[in-house]
Amino acid sequence: MLTAVALSLAVLAPAAPAAPPAASHPILGIWKLTLPDGSCSETYRFRGDGTTLVTSAAEVSESRFDIPPKPSAKGFYKLVDRYVKGNGKEDCAGAVMKPDASVTHFVHFHPSGTLFVMCAAESFEACIGPFRRVAGQGI
Repeated sequence: MLTAVALSLAVLAPAAPAAPPAASHPILGIWKLTLPDGSCSETYRFRGDGTTLVTSAAEVSESRFDIPPKPSAKGFYKLVDRYVKGNGKEDCAGAVMKPDASVTHFVHFHPSGTLFVMCAAESFEACIGPFRRVAGQGI
């Protein structure tokens, strides 16, 4: 996972997990982010049980995520992601996830539901993306 970016956006999160998202939540499914130069891609599988499977370069990791059912008044969902385990290999940024890492991002979906950006705050000033929905694959 673009760990260098992700960790620079890190915010301490509460330890208690929330309930899994509703089956209709827009985050659920498979999303792909490709670096602008095309040299590396990350695939995020947001599953209905509140877990995520991420592949990024040689890295394969799992995490638990919390996300509210509705966006804020500004249109962003607060996504708290807690690393659970991984294979200890480098991601697209050349970094290795640390055990028990927790990051908070703010996700904003395009009206089409097929794209989102992940931001450091509820603004578009420091974001990565777009993440594109991968259609036709199970999660």
